[in-house]
Formats: sequence, C-alpha cells, structure tokens
Amino acid sequence: MKKQIITLVLMLMFGSAAWANEIYIDQIGDTLDLDITQDGQDNTFGDSTTDASLTGNNMTFSITQTGSYNDIDAVINGNSYTGTWAFTGDYNTVDLTCDSAGTNCENITLNITTTGDTNDYTFAIGGTADADGSTIAFTVTGDNNIIDTTVDGKSVALAVTVDNSASLATTSANSDEGNAITINSSGNGDTVGNSVTLDITGGGSTYDVTQSGIYDNTVDATFDGDSQDVDITQSD
Repeated sequence: MKKQIITLVLMLMFGSAAWANEIYIDQIGDTLDLDITQDGQDNTFGDSTTDASLTGNNMTFSITQTGSYNDIDAVINGNSYTGTWAFTGDYNTVDLTCDSAGTNCENITLNITTTGDTNDYTFAIGGTADADGSTIAFTVTGDNNIIDTTVDGKSVALAVTVDNSASLATTSANSDEGNAITINSSGNGDTVGNSVTLDITGGGSTYDVTQSGIYDNTVDATFDGDSQDVDITQSD
C-alpha cells in the first residue's frame, strides 16, 4: 500500500509540471520499496530548497534518469538502505546525505552507474561511524567527472571505476579533460577493515584519498594513462 500511495502522488506531480520532470517526496515509514524512472531534460528529484526526504528502516530505493541536466538532492535516514542509481546523459548533479541526524544509515548497499559527461556527485554517508558494513560502488563512463564522497563507518567498502576518454590536457576550453575524485573514509575498520578500490583510465586526473581508524585500511588502485596527481593518507 505504501508504494501505491507514493506512485499516485508522483503521477499528480508529473501532471502539473509540463516543462520538466520534477519529483519531491517527504516519506516516513519502514520497508519502503520505491522505484523512480525519469526520461527527458531537466530531471529533478528534490532540489536545494526542497529535498527528497526518505525516512525508515529496511528501505529499497532505486532511480533511473535519462537525459541531460539531471539533478538529485536527497536525504535518507534509516538503519538499512539498498539502492541502484543509473544515469544516462550529461551534466548530472547528485547530492546525497544519508544519516543527517547521526543515528542512521548503519548498513548501506549503493550502486551508481553513469554514462555521460560533466557529472558531479557529492555523497555524505554516516554521521558518527554509523555506516557499518556498507558497500558503495561508482561506475562512470565519460569525461569531466567529479566525485566527492565522505563515509563515516565501520568495515566500509568503496569502489570507484572511471573510464575517461579525454586527453591529458588540463586546461581545455570546456574543462572536460578529466577526473576529480575525493574520498574521505573515517571510522574503525572493525575486524573486516575499510577498503577503497580505484580503477581509473585517462584524463587530467587528481585523486585525494583519506582513510582513518584502527584495524586494516586498504587502498587498491589502478591508474592508466594521462596526467595524475594522487594523494593517499591512512592513519590509525
């Protein structure tokens, strides 16, 4: 029933927004199962003034956006969350806060795939080492990618795979030359350890990776081609 009610609300919103696909949700309750598909220009799921707010445990939320200038501004609060986010198009912007209250998002499985250029992702997951045993993966094919991820949790596994076709030039007219990736993982590794896996091809790249916390912290990186400036800091 919960999923049916949300689907009805989305249909009404679509009917009133003739020039763009815009969705705004304020949801509270456990066992949410929500699938969103947006096709066209200027897709929006929440914005800077009206977030898409999802609160509840055992949550499944997946979104597919096709087209240019896609925008997601979402706040998720719940002890467990599983999501698949798929984007096709250019100028995608995603701002996700998971655990804004510092008491939720204890177990997250999130897969993000993108085919397109000029993508900007900002993810803040776990407020006080809550993201326990989370698995997060980015797979991006395209140029001028920006990924800024902060994860505070135990036994977190984060993987980033980027295939960038642009040249090594870092001052192109369109600023479409490469990748900017910032990863900040904090919290104890527990018995499993925290891990970051990077597999990046091409571009005028810069990477900053910081991991902290006791027990095992691992960075497994493969870089192939073009200009790179990599900084990795690990501490107990």
